[in-house]
Amino acid sequence: MPALSTALEAVIDCRWAGAQARMRGRLFNGLVFSADTMTADLVTGHWTEFRRIVAQMDRPDLFAELHVRPLAVNGALHGPDGVAFGQRQAGAVYQPGQWQLAPAGSVDDGAARPGGTVDVLAAVLAELREEFGGRPASARDPRPLAIVEHAGSHVLDLGITLRTALAAGQIRATHAASGNGEYPALEVVAMADLPDFLSREAGNLTPQALVFLACPAFRSGLEMPPAHHVG
Repeated sequence: MPALSTALEAVIDCRWAGAQARMRGRLFNGLVFSADTMTADLVTGHWTEFRRIVAQMDRPDLFAELHVRPLAVNGALHGPDGVAFGQRQAGAVYQPGQWQLAPAGSVDDGAARPGGTVDVLAAVLAELREEFGGRPASARDPRPLAIVEHAGSHVLDLGITLRTALAAGQIRATHAASGNGEYPALEVVAMADLPDFLSREAGNLTPQALVFLACPAFRSGLEMPPAHHVG
């Protein structure tokens, strides 16, 4: 993580304090993976403070000095009753109030592995456990979809499909009983109802959700027979 000037650190401190106030002190300044180079086969990068990411989201012009491209995982959890969507909190620092495919979150240092590698599957399963209260073994057949880089924030969202045998009622029940409160609202949308949902929530959906849903691998992954469990 590169050193910063005293003046830039002060700007980051100011933006971080503002974000903490909006989120009522719920933000944690942990380490998040930031991409330096990216090809079709490999992403390399370094660990950076979350406060730097928050500052760049608040002030996109800071990218010229910070060069932060934080990696996030975005699961597309599909069960027998449909695909899970979570609505982000209105005060979130990233895509507030929007519906996203869930679970999702930053790739933090809990996904670090020996030898300098990062386990993105472990990252998305950790989000499943935290956001839904779901057991990692309840998800299977992970498939990467695409990486979407957002203009301005430079967040990189990596889409990963996950299949589950849990019905919509079970997903909602575990979310209500054991979830971390990340999503004030949760929907499990049947594939037949997906066009109506997307039309109704047009303008209130994360851009990456539309990209992931359009990926051929998303549709083909839904048609796969049960295979191995993950986690």
